[in-house]
Amino acid sequence: MRISIAETFRDGVVFITGSTGFLGTILLEKLLRSCDVKTIAVLVRSKKGLAASQRAVDIYQRAVFDRLRFEKPDFVTKIKIIDGNLEEPSLGFSTDDRDWLINNVNFVFHCAATIRFNESIQMATKINIQGTENLLELATIMNNLKGFVHVSTAYSHCPRSEIKEQFYPVSISAKELKKLIKRDENIQNFGADWPNTYTFTKALTENDILTYENQLPISIFRPSIIGCTQSEPEPGWLDNINGASGIITPLIVGILRTIQLSRNKKTDIVPVDYTTNALISVMWSTVNRYKYSDEKNKEPKIYNYVSSADSPIHWDKIINYTFEAYHQAPPLETMWYIFCIFSDSRWLVYILRFLLHRIPGAFIDFSFIIRGKNPKMLKMYKKLESMTDLLKVFTTSEWKFDNGNTRELWSLLSQEDRKTFRFGFEEFDWKSYIKYTVYGIRKHILHEDLSNLPKALSKNQKLFWLHVLCIFLIVYIVFQVCWMFVCRNS
Repeated sequence: MRISIAETFRDGVVFITGSTGFLGTILLEKLLRSCDVKTIAVLVRSKKGLAASQRAVDIYQRAVFDRLRFEKPDFVTKIKIIDGNLEEPSLGFSTDDRDWLINNVNFVFHCAATIRFNESIQMATKINIQGTENLLELATIMNNLKGFVHVSTAYSHCPRSEIKEQFYPVSISAKELKKLIKRDENIQNFGADWPNTYTFTKALTENDILTYENQLPISIFRPSIIGCTQSEPEPGWLDNINGASGIITPLIVGILRTIQLSRNKKTDIVPVDYTTNALISVMWSTVNRYKYSDEKNKEPKIYNYVSSADSPIHWDKIINYTFEAYHQAPPLETMWYIFCIFSDSRWLVYILRFLLHRIPGAFIDFSFIIRGKNPKMLKMYKKLESMTDLLKVFTTSEWKFDNGNTRELWSLLSQEDRKTFRFGFEEFDWKSYIKYTVYGIRKHILHEDLSNLPKALSKNQKLFWLHVLCIFLIVYIVFQVCWMFVCRNS
């Protein structure tokens, strides 16, 4: 009989890469709170003059760890900081840290990656491919390794309209790509079918794992667009404006007024706490498969973790729910009343950007210059439009995902594990989730609490009438210009 998830991790040593990232942070918090692990080693790199240990201390003081701090005040004593960097040979580990990892680690969660869509192919290869290869080499000599889970993405093979839980061929291997980069040859055409270097290098890394000579107890976990928490450690927690929050945030602060987006297309968002629970469950399954059955000579199992297969939602609903939540609790720092034109026409969006972004931005920048301040609106709009352009493939397309392995995994969990590590989407309440997202952005991105709600609602009412007045003036001016034109030609 298989033991529970928590029992699988009892007194175990876990190694997490990407522990300072969005998913890695919640994974660390969940393991410490719900599993009686012995130690969790986390890969942290020095950054901006801060040593790895100091960065870690700053991270563990954040609000996301408040619940854990209350339930297990000594949680920091179970964390071991490993100073390293995926970009460096041998991951930049010291000899002592490397030896400790080899002798002690039981479970490896490889979450680290560069998720910048516009990253250079050279850097994306160095981090996402070579970094993974370096970690795989280390894992093969770990004395007590029970399981290794590599976090990929559901969009690793996004040039396909249907993505199953299987490996797919790519026109070039990771080994060949690295050779071309080393020889400084032209490599731009190889990833032309992929919308960005992130998804392309993830596809190559998956096949790298498939052909890896040293067999490991390993699985590949493919989550779709990861959003804020649904419930743990609190509803609506997030620390970035990537994915859906990258659209919702500028929308509710009145900056985003047009975007290329197909409202009739399905999107695929998974809460980060659900994603974490699924990731932990995949590790449990991986350990069991290699412990209780002869899987060593079989190819690694892939898990597509998606919501659209079990609880589909279209962009139209996401937008409507966002507007509803906005009207209940608009941010106090909103620059303008919520207003946005969504279209799947690239040229219409380009025209609307000029009318709704550039012209108002130029007027505001001019007012800044008159008052002796630095202009910033046009620069901000350039950055915002670049970001939404990078998301365009995900806001105008939809995919059919197979998630049979993930469904089977959910069916194997005991009732107790389903409560503790919930990741199923049966009867998922999207309306509440989008509300949590808006409130989470308000709290964690804009740093506003609900105590300012009366003031925010009052301001929003004034912005509404100002918005109506502007529309009236624009219509009036257009009418007058047309009338003058008609009179002149009559």
